[in-house]
Formats: sequence, C-alpha cells, structure tokens
Amino acid sequence: MGGPGEPPEGAPEGGPAGGEDEYRSVVFDESFVRAARLQEFSAQERIADHAPAVRRRPPVRRGGLSRQALVLVLLIALAFGTAIYMGVRHPYESPAAMRDVEASLFRATVVPLAPEGKVPGATDPEQLYAHSPAARFRIGAAGITMPAARDTSHFSQTQVSSALDTVKEYLVRSALYPEVLTGGQTRPVRVLLPADQHLQFDESLSHPAADGRHTVTGWLVRFDAKSVELADPRIRVQGTLRATETDSTFLEVTADHTFVYALRPVGAGAGAEASLFTVRREMRFRFDHNDVRLHQAQLTVSYVQAGPLSCGGNVAEALSPLLAGQTAKTGGPAGTDPFATDRATAVCGTLAAGALPKV
Repeated sequence: MGGPGEPPEGAPEGGPAGGEDEYRSVVFDESFVRAARLQEFSAQERIADHAPAVRRRPPVRRGGLSRQALVLVLLIALAFGTAIYMGVRHPYESPAAMRDVEASLFRATVVPLAPEGKVPGATDPEQLYAHSPAARFRIGAAGITMPAARDTSHFSQTQVSSALDTVKEYLVRSALYPEVLTGGQTRPVRVLLPADQHLQFDESLSHPAADGRHTVTGWLVRFDAKSVELADPRIRVQGTLRATETDSTFLEVTADHTFVYALRPVGAGAGAEASLFTVRREMRFRFDHNDVRLHQAQLTVSYVQAGPLSCGGNVAEALSPLLAGQTAKTGGPAGTDPFATDRATAVCGTLAAGALPKV
C-alpha cells in the first residue's frame, strides 16, 4: 500500500518522491506573475455567459508612444508645417516679396515723332542750338537741376536728398554718357538698379521687344551706332525733379527732362551737316529705405517721346534718327493687335515744326 499522498499503485517510477517535490519544476517568481495574461471572470459573468473562468488580458505596452501621443505629435508637426508654408506664401509678409511684385510693374512707352518735311541741318551744331527751343538749355548734367530736399513723414531730409541724387545720377548715366548712347555700354545704368530689376533689364537687352516691358530705349537712350554719332558732346538738357512720399514705405521721385543731341552720319567727319534730335523722358522712380541706403533707383514708369524718327521703325532696341536732309518714310506705325492684352499699343506722333531749328 502506498502512503496517503500516493496513488494506490504507489508513486510513479521515476517521479518525484513527495508532495513538496511535485511542483519543484514550477517557479512562480515575480517576473512570471507580471507576465501573466489571464484574468479571472467575476462570478456573475461566469453564471450569465457560461464562459471560462478566466479571460485573456491585453498585453501591457512597454516603451514607445501610445496611439494618442502619436496622433498629438503628428498634429503638432502638421500645424508647424502649415504655419511655415503660410509664412512663405503670405503676400504681406516681407518687403522682398512686395518688391518682386512691384518690379514687374515697370512699363515703358516710346513714341516716335515723325517730321512733316526734311530735317534741317547745319555744319555748326551751335548754330542749330541757337535757332531751336533748346537755345537756353543748360549743357549736360547742369541741366538736371535739383529741387530743395525736404523731409517727409517717414523719410528724413538726408534720405530725400540722397534719393534725388541717385535719380540725377541715373539720368546722367542713361542719357548723357557717350559710351551708353553710342557705345553699347549698359553697366553704368545697371548698377544703379536694385537687384530684383536686373533680370528684367537683362532680358530687355537680350530680347528687346515693343511690349512695354522689355524696351531698351525705355531704360536708357541708345542710338543706332551703325548710322549715327554725336556731332557735339555738349548735350542740351532741361527739366525738373520732384520727390513725394506715396506711403510709409516708399518715396517716389518723378523726373521730366528734355535732352537735345546734335547728330551726324557715322564717319562723316566734322565738315558734315549735323541735325538735332530731341528726347523727352518722363520717368518715375520708387525708393524704399533700403534703396536710399544703397543708392539704387527702382524705375517703375518710363514715357519717352523722340524725334525726328520714322513711324514704322523699330524703336524698342535703339533709336535710328532721321538726319539732316532726310524725310520720314511713308506709312504709319507698326500694327497693333488689340487682342494681345499683354503688349503695348503702337503709337506715333508728328513732330511739330516749332520743335525743329529754323535755319
């Protein structure tokens, strides 16, 4: 007979000998208890559902972010990215963004003025000037007189004076420098423009067009060097400058000047007849405080009347003046397409007889 704790047949052969040894291979240490995934159902749950006495518990997450925390992080990242995007795209954020828009507002209109008869000439340019409306004009930069500089609400007197000086320098370089007029130089003018206008200026030079945006002769005075040259370097000038504050950010300077040039055929020599050529330039420049500091002038509008010229000529790239004894070619200005809304309207005028010297 076996003992009271053993089956009738006795303890199995090779089995543990005693109750204490029976569970020796099962160790209920702390890590085992924590890892247990069974949870006992309540008595009521077992009666109602006849379910097993235990149910499996969901595994406890160890480490990492919970789903709610992950969603929160994603929302914050999305909001931050949206804020950055809106900051870049917002049209009122920075003066640089505003300047990009304003730079595209540059418009140039060049109106050729055709004479009704032959262009008068003389071998002495002084004789031509003396018998023309330019008789009392000053010579060169002296004809660009400076108004009294007064401070505005947001620009000091010194800043206004600096802006006026910059515009005068632009007018001198773009309309009086011989290397610009007939030598094809553009750098003296380009360096006075702000960087965000360089692209439009360069495109005008590389691909000139009468579209009001890429007209070389709107930026500067340029003659066709293959046909004409200066007969007298003492160019006559008269006009006005005016500075006004348009708002708290910008100062606008308006320039209205008439330039009169004595020209003759290229290579003809001092004995050849010369004739007068007149260019009236009405220009508007805009400055912010940074432009004033850097001595740069943003050109926004250029309205030019020039003659004597033929109406059908291309004045976008260079001016081809009619010289002494020549008459305007027959025909009107180049055709205008009213459906091309992004292009300037072709215009041409008649040069009044009183604008020519009476010799």
